Amino acid sequence: MTYKQLLHSQSLMITASSIVFPFYLLLLRNLGDSYSQFGLAYGIFALTAALSHPLIGAWSDRVGEKRLLILYTFGMAVVMLVIPVLSTITQVYIIQVIMGLLGALQKTAEKIALSRQTDRAHTGKQVGHYHLWTSIWAALAVIATGYIIDFLTIGSLFYITSFMYVAAGVLIWQKQSSLNATIRCKSIYGQVT
Repeated sequence: MTYKQLLHSQSLMITASSIVFPFYLLLLRNLGDSYSQFGLAYGIFALTAALSHPLIGAWSDRVGEKRLLILYTFGMAVVMLVIPVLSTITQVYIIQVIMGLLGALQKTAEKIALSRQTDRAHTGKQVGHYHLWTSIWAALAVIATGYIIDFLTIGSLFYITSFMYVAAGVLIWQKQSSLNATIRCKSIYGQVT
């Protein structure tokens, strides 16, 4: 995975999550009977992510960060399709566990991919540039959503973000498969040893 590929796919993923995050909070609050249920839902997310990080870190050494990011994008796409139809707090808790696992996948894979794509002499500059652009996309997504929500339903935002997660996954997968095809082609003609 190239640095630009990582930057573009992560920007798309962060944009998607920034679009729905404020509305997901409202959904959680509306389904729960109290702020304690709301707090428990986020606690479940954070605890699941924390406990799964060591396992995912070890797993990433075997499967690679690209596969983890693809799993994250398609997993989140499915979750975004399910969220608008949640009707009980128990369903929210189950989604929070799934999102905690997926969030740990994303955090681990992002850091691994970013560490592999930076030039050691300019790591700080490249990481700063990476966070600049992913943060700008997140901010623009929140601002734009504030304006367009009057024309859409909250459920439609989740469907739009599901599509964005799929697009990010395809971006990661497609570029990698194109690279593999090029390498295979060159090796057939003896250009790669």
